[in-house]
Amino acid sequence: MKLKRFLYALLLPLLALLSACDMEKDIEVDLPDHAPQLVVECYLEPGKPLRATVLESSGYFDEPVPPLVPDARVYITHNGQRVELEYKPTLVQNTGRFYTHTSDVVMDGKPGDMYSLEVADSRGRKLTGFTTVLSIVPIDEVEWKFNDKDKAYLVTSFYDNGNTADYYRYMTHIDSLSNGSDRDFATSDELNNGKRISYGSAYNYEEGDTLIVTLYHIEKQYYQFLSSISDAKDANGNPFAQPSKVKSSVEGGLGIFTNIAFDRKTVVLTK
Repeated sequence: MKLKRFLYALLLPLLALLSACDMEKDIEVDLPDHAPQLVVECYLEPGKPLRATVLESSGYFDEPVPPLVPDARVYITHNGQRVELEYKPTLVQNTGRFYTHTSDVVMDGKPGDMYSLEVADSRGRKLTGFTTVLSIVPIDEVEWKFNDKDKAYLVTSFYDNGNTADYYRYMTHIDSLSNGSDRDFATSDELNNGKRISYGSAYNYEEGDTLIVTLYHIEKQYYQFLSSISDAKDANGNPFAQPSKVKSSVEGGLGIFTNIAFDRKTVVLTK
């Protein structure tokens, strides 16, 4: 009992002292001025017009509006032919994609061909990038199986080339490509080089579902770009996550310039 009384006598003045202290303190942080950079997204797809989206980066506390760059001039070069894209903001309804610069010239590159990108504006900013056209990796099989609760899983299989390091993006959509993807992830063949690779799902689907399955064969630079975006999203707002920077594939700015090589199959799930 004497020990308890001694502890109480020791703690009470300390608690009183702490309660009298102002435990809150305002800290002012001086943030550096943001210097806007050119930002580009440009995906070359065989048989489709050359199109790009050019914006500029904005500060964290800036208004959430697309910072357009009307004076940006965009050039894409292939086999010595340099094409200038016209500034013509366009929203493609069936995909929901927005482009700021377009051309009537169609992408007709073959696997192994190289394309270059150049973006410049009146402020002297200049952005460049390169992409090498990849071949399509065909989907070998799409199969599904129902459990006793009438739910189905999906398995998509393909063969990887054992002579090269390859990267893939796998997506599934329900009913339409204009809807948000049901699954979307990027991966490499590091653990499955030269093997038959299969991507499976949980029992998420029902009889009659229409699934659009897409396998993209992507460049390493695009794989790194996608992975860094995923890491940045996970870190955003999470005080315990390591901050992550988006890995751009372009020089002199931010963004991605790459080509799209894909195989796509549509299946209707039946028992």
